[in-house]
Amino acid sequence: MVGSANLNIMMKAARRAGRALAKDFREVENLQVSMKGAGDFVSRADLNAEKIIKEDLMGARPTYGWLAEEGGAEEGQDPTRRWIVDPLDGTTNFLHGLPHWAVSIALEHKGQIVSGVVYDPNKDELFFAEKGTGAWMNEGRLRVSGRTKMIESVFSTGLPFGGRPDLPDTLKELGRVLPGCAGVRRWGSAALDLTYVAAGRYDGFWERRLNAWDIAAGLIILREAGGLAEPMDPNGNIVEDGTIVCANEALFAPLAKLVRG
Repeated sequence: MVGSANLNIMMKAARRAGRALAKDFREVENLQVSMKGAGDFVSRADLNAEKIIKEDLMGARPTYGWLAEEGGAEEGQDPTRRWIVDPLDGTTNFLHGLPHWAVSIALEHKGQIVSGVVYDPNKDELFFAEKGTGAWMNEGRLRVSGRTKMIESVFSTGLPFGGRPDLPDTLKELGRVLPGCAGVRRWGSAALDLTYVAAGRYDGFWERRLNAWDIAAGLIILREAGGLAEPMDPNGNIVEDGTIVCANEALFAPLAKLVRG
């Protein structure tokens, strides 16, 4: 697929940041088993990846706004366009030497996500989409799964950690979903969860308490692959609310009903 100039800039930035992160990732196992030392190292890797992405994106489009996990928000001269970036989605996996994390870059125009790129350097899988042009992984077109029965389906979610107050609600959701499906996975990267639904690897995904940079790129890839997505509150906004439930067309309603209770 030949993408727009903006999409090509995003893909180049994601690959460049991914290569830098992959190099740092190889050093994680050599660190002393010290939470502070390893955490500081990963923070530096994260910040360096964001710096690389910002150099590429803002260098090419200096008037756009900016929203990123590490660098925060910056208003652009062009108020209608904004980059939304997570330089390392899956930081805990990275810290523990687990090869499941990604670079996530989205472009927002007038409040709508119009382009998204999610790059997994460990598998060299580049997921990308632009509004109205379909979703892709490397050279292949993406489509959500064709499964229609909950009992045959595998879903993904996030699990609260560090004493977050939403644990009771999450356990109730799992209690409703698990008995009627083939399994629920928690792999620790919302960006990859969304792209895996787009690729038909998962049949659906839900999670609460996400940030805009966690889901913006994956959301357009999912939708361009034929997936349906809503916030937990059907009247809300996914990116602003930070909640999502998504699946293919056949499974969306039954999954959403179970998740929402």
